[in-house]
Amino acid sequence: MTGSRAGLRSRSSRNARGSRPRPKKRFGQHFLSDRNILGRIADAADPGRDDVVVEVGPGLGALTAVLAARVGRVIAVEVDRDLVPTLRGEFAGAAGVTIVEGDVLGWTPDELLRRGDARPPYLLVGNLPYNIAAAVLRHFLEARQPPLRIVAMVQLEVAEAIVAAAGKMSLLSVATQVYGEPRIVMRVAPGAFSPPPAVQSAVVRIDVARAPRVDAPLDAFFRIVRAGFGNPRKQLRNSLSFGMHVKQSVVDEVMQAAGIDVTLRPQVLSLDDWATLTRAWVEGMRR
Repeated sequence: MTGSRAGLRSRSSRNARGSRPRPKKRFGQHFLSDRNILGRIADAADPGRDDVVVEVGPGLGALTAVLAARVGRVIAVEVDRDLVPTLRGEFAGAAGVTIVEGDVLGWTPDELLRRGDARPPYLLVGNLPYNIAAAVLRHFLEARQPPLRIVAMVQLEVAEAIVAAAGKMSLLSVATQVYGEPRIVMRVAPGAFSPPPAVQSAVVRIDVARAPRVDAPLDAFFRIVRAGFGNPRKQLRNSLSFGMHVKQSVVDEVMQAAGIDVTLRPQVLSLDDWATLTRAWVEGMRR
């Protein structure tokens, strides 16, 4: 990492014309520059000296520099083609940093690791654009090769949904917690960004499990969960009947077999409840 650190000392965050790149609304860009927060994000990832980090949305490279000083390799994926030359110039002398241009959703983790001449395991870190945060999390959690940990800056409401317990769960809560244990590391005020976003933000850490945390067939599990949250304000029996294209009497029978009150709404169920319901559903459909 000697070459990497030498390159980081000359960072300027300016493009070829000498001007600082401006954030673009269409990419939901809000550049984070608070050194204390950048350090705490890196701390939350808890990386080792030889670890590999895939960073989503490096922006001007502030977090990239902090990570590069701590780990063996950083693969930073930037969708804004106007920022890529700036980033590559900033890290031209950083042997452990690879800048990948493109939409992160268009690359599998395996492809990104190959671009950075790296292999699993890896960590995922990023300041996720609010409009695609959920999609990015699903993309990596459901991948053939998921990360060991995820540390991501997201909108506070998204972070709260990710960590929600039974009673306040959503489709995002279930879809995340199936694959790992999430917690909110800290809240971040709008003033830490340039330009300041109109919403509060939070850093969430997800410790990814070695295997899905439900004892049920995943395909059936997610079909039922998606149907169940099709209309969260309705009773679960109604949403399942509509979403699974079966009579309500069939849903009632399955829910009773699972020991779940037919009048409940989906946000009340825990992961174990959804798994129990899935097993009862699969068994009921076999009859």
